[in-house]
Amino acid sequence: MVNPTGQQFEIVRGSARAVVTEIGAGLRAFEINGVPYVETFPEDAKPPKGAGQVLLPWPNRTKGAEWTYQGEKQQLEVTEEARGNAIHGLTRRREWTLVEHAESSITFEIEVERQQGWPVPLHARITYALAPRELTVTHEIRNEGESAIGVGVGTHPYFRIGDVPTDELTLTLSATRVRPYVGDQQLPYGPEQDVEGTEYDFRRGTLVGQVDLDTAFGGLTPGADGRHHHVLSYGEQSVDVWTDPDFRWVQVFTPEDLVGRGRAIAIEPMTCPADALNSGTDLIELEPGTSWTGSWGVRVQV
Repeated sequence: MVNPTGQQFEIVRGSARAVVTEIGAGLRAFEINGVPYVETFPEDAKPPKGAGQVLLPWPNRTKGAEWTYQGEKQQLEVTEEARGNAIHGLTRRREWTLVEHAESSITFEIEVERQQGWPVPLHARITYALAPRELTVTHEIRNEGESAIGVGVGTHPYFRIGDVPTDELTLTLSATRVRPYVGDQQLPYGPEQDVEGTEYDFRRGTLVGQVDLDTAFGGLTPGADGRHHHVLSYGEQSVDVWTDPDFRWVQVFTPEDLVGRGRAIAIEPMTCPADALNSGTDLIELEPGTSWTGSWGVRVQV
């Protein structure tokens, strides 16, 4: 039987350890001193609910699996059959090529060929690098085609603090705007809203047990270091999910039934929101031969 995530690659630095999969180049584990800080899954299992997957050349949903490029309709494969959408890009179920595997870092690459629904070829790289209490993930995308195109990048990690129940964690987001989802297709409609005075204001911290989210947040406010910071905390312990400025959105998803865990919380760095191929919102515009690079990471405080 073929392993649905391919080979497993471990990187280590001090007490920090991460495992990255060959198929999808996804993050299957991140722990410090044996304490898990992302939700994991068996190495011979599919990532449940997209756990740890890399989402490109668009994150989240594309409505009806259709969009228009240079006046021509593009028909993507419907990969979310229940809602009729194309979801989470083109590379999460493909084998990535190992470029370099050092003790504390690893790099993969993949070619996104011209194909049905995607008219411009791309080259993508991803590097995972460990510090003693931190994991940094760096994405690079290069336009290999002859015309410009807008792209998006996202990831789908679920975070935890050891065995602390998810509902007992406190979520703090640096988001001032929200784009709620409505309708059966789970897509955003209407303009962004200010979070002030709403249930979507997480700037001062809210217990996860009080929320039910599959929601895109924007208007991210940078910290003193110029990065955005989204934090899960429990007492003095915290997981700081930081992102470079180009990751202008964060999706928060709180399913009740993540396999092996039950209630869980995904904090998903994204450069653009759902259905950006249609709306154009915050797409990264790549001219032929040009590249984009951006990073996000996880810093643990105990």
